[in-house]
Amino acid sequence: MSELQLLTWIPLVPLLAALGILATGKSPNIREAVAITAGLVLFWMVAQLGMLVSWDNTATLELAEPLPGLTLAFKLEPLGLLFALVASFLWPVTTVYSMGYMRAHHEQNQTRFYAAFSVSIAAVMGIALSANMLTLFVFYEILTLATYPLVTHAGNDKARKAGRVYLGLLMGTSIGFLLLAMIWTWQLTGTLTFTHGGIFDDNASPLILGVLLMLYVFGTGKAALMPFHRWLPAAMVAPTPVSALLHAVAVVKAGVFTVLKVSVYIFGIDTIADLVVSDWLVIIAALTIILASSIALRKDNFKARLAYSTVSQLSYITMGAMLGIAAGAIGGGLHIAMHAFGKITLFFCAGAVLVTAHKSNISELNGIGRRMPWTMGAFAIGAISMIGAPPFAGFISKWYLLGGAFQSEHWIAVGAIVISTLLNAAYFMPIVYAAFFKEDDPQHSHGEHGEAPLPIVLAMIITASATLLIFFFPSVPLTLVEQMVNG
Repeated sequence: MSELQLLTWIPLVPLLAALGILATGKSPNIREAVAITAGLVLFWMVAQLGMLVSWDNTATLELAEPLPGLTLAFKLEPLGLLFALVASFLWPVTTVYSMGYMRAHHEQNQTRFYAAFSVSIAAVMGIALSANMLTLFVFYEILTLATYPLVTHAGNDKARKAGRVYLGLLMGTSIGFLLLAMIWTWQLTGTLTFTHGGIFDDNASPLILGVLLMLYVFGTGKAALMPFHRWLPAAMVAPTPVSALLHAVAVVKAGVFTVLKVSVYIFGIDTIADLVVSDWLVIIAALTIILASSIALRKDNFKARLAYSTVSQLSYITMGAMLGIAAGAIGGGLHIAMHAFGKITLFFCAGAVLVTAHKSNISELNGIGRRMPWTMGAFAIGAISMIGAPPFAGFISKWYLLGGAFQSEHWIAVGAIVISTLLNAAYFMPIVYAAFFKEDDPQHSHGEHGEAPLPIVLAMIITASATLLIFFFPSVPLTLVEQMVNG
């Protein structure tokens, strides 16, 4: 297939999968086979596109021209390829996990779940392939709407309330801030096309650029920068596979991907470095990292602790983008991939514990590692990666982020990374210790249950193994983010 054909088919495959899922809804095995097959085909296509593309001469696929000179178009660039590779790889893995989870938990409306999941992946592919800010914005909004039925899947009052917070914050920030920034940028430059080094000329006022940068960053609510982060913990009412989708594959990654794209291709790293506002955004990101980690430390609910951990980890990427230095942008780009594999492993483990042991609080997990060694072993791997220790993927991205903070002499960023690393260890490692080395609590006996269902264990093994393998073989993500910075 040619580059243009692949650009056409990559977003269409998950949409066609959604139709196939709806058509085969009465046959669960066929329905889930459709989803897994589509996921494997999508990953193959993205990988083919990556091998085919030449960064010196990439093709552009124009979909529509709603305004003269303003198109909806696809064009591959290195960060987009990395995002698409991560999302397309994790889609079939999450589908395998969902088979075990949704059936073991006796979830209702499973066909709707898989169909909405597929549409969400289509939106992610649109975001990853966007040639300009307008295209990204359109698919960004589609992603919000496609994931709403997943957040409200339970259908109860708590889920509906969470859905209102989800839609209100994400669409409120994108329409109120992000769209305004885009219109203002178009008025100043006459373009929204992603261009290496940025699209603003030397005549642009630093004050206006500073205001625009704040509008872009806070307008990207999916990045969960405080105070626009509440949607993320609220969305934890959704089934665990949805949490995995939100926190590792789609929504939050779309947010920080957008922040990084804007910093590199709308403003340019050198422009970011010259703006006073970027220093303030580094401080806000650093505060988000520390505050969210501190909140996570106090949460007993398993998924709530992981949710606030995600709020913290996302701000590493925003902070890296705002450092105004290549190492920071490289570290941020790497963390998109490294966090994805580590955090999805942790959410898979939380769901495995829920459906097998029926435990949702950390205080109930004493001794569970002796009954669920694969689950808690995978959790230990994901946790160490989130802390940023070798030999796991999170170490590589944190290394670059810390190096960028030192090089740019942002000592607040250095302090935030060091302190949050200690906090990460403080809220993750006691879980591992309690699971393997503490005796069962008589008040929270685990009974005679064993490991989670096979599809759940298989998915956890894949993502935990990837977290280890990327540490030893980081060339693909590292090459792509370096190409993003170097042009």
